[in-house]
Amino acid sequence: MHSTLLAGAIGVAVVASLTACGSSDSAGDTLTLPSASSSTTTPAATSTTRAAAPVAVLTSDAATTALATLEALPVKGRAPKTGYDRALFGQAWSDDVTVAGGRNGCDTRNDILRRDLTDITVKPGSNNCTVLTGTLDDTYTGRTIEFTRGEGTSNAVQIDHVVALSDAWQKGAQQLDESARRNLANDPRNLQAVDGPTNGQKSDGDAATWLPPNKVYRCTYVSRQVEVKAAYGLWVTQAEKDAIVRVLGDCGGVPARVSAAPAPASAAPTTVAPPATAAIRQPVPAPAPAPAPAPLVAPVAPQGVGVHYANCAAARAAGAAPIYAGQPGYSSKLDRDNDGVACE
Repeated sequence: MHSTLLAGAIGVAVVASLTACGSSDSAGDTLTLPSASSSTTTPAATSTTRAAAPVAVLTSDAATTALATLEALPVKGRAPKTGYDRALFGQAWSDDVTVAGGRNGCDTRNDILRRDLTDITVKPGSNNCTVLTGTLDDTYTGRTIEFTRGEGTSNAVQIDHVVALSDAWQKGAQQLDESARRNLANDPRNLQAVDGPTNGQKSDGDAATWLPPNKVYRCTYVSRQVEVKAAYGLWVTQAEKDAIVRVLGDCGGVPARVSAAPAPASAAPTTVAPPATAAIRQPVPAPAPAPAPAPLVAPVAPQGVGVHYANCAAARAAGAAPIYAGQPGYSSKLDRDNDGVACE
């Protein structure tokens, strides 16, 4: 009986031992699965947390500087679009440029995504270049947009040419050589990551035909257009210039004045005689030139009274858009958001 009890005890011990081994192996499998899973997900993305530079509202001094730069730009009519082709500005997002970010081993689109998006993840093995995901605080709409790289998702965030390439072609870029046009198409000063559908609405419009829906950004937007056009020797149309002047004026920009009046004052100290001083001071008040512009303004008002546009397309075709409240042709029917600006 003693031997029987001993055998039974040994049997229980063996069973317990075998059961414990089974638990250990099962636990081992459980522990190794995550490592196998992590080994497959590790190369998926490298996370980089960074904050994009905040979009500051343009100061009045910066707006005044932009107005001075605008004043130096030639004002001409829009040249024909004949011959325009995107390929004339080089391969899309070429890294073979001499502007900032050029020849850094990363294409321009990803350069701008890395600049403008926050909390990005980058594809491993891409030299920290290819952006897989990120968050865009869109300057054009004021909305937050989540970006995911993919065939059906990448277009949610597009890279806009602040000065559209077609617009540039019609305003001087035809005269640039291929290298300069390639730089223009990839210059970070002329590029902004934005909401895709909004970029599609802009198309190749200039400041006279399109402005960002986010009014807070409009001053910065037009000042960037002025900066780019000055850098590449492009011109503006009169309607475009007028639109930019209005936007920058809303930001406190002060147009440059021609300082011709102080000149006679400096010449006055050469006291020759009272009659001479009077002769010099006579032109200074210049009452005659002041009325001269008045006749130019007077005829415009009556002519504009009967101006009417059936729709915004007609207004743009006439080169009048956008139309501000009080201007000829303005109608509340054309002002969809009732902000005093029709056919924006």
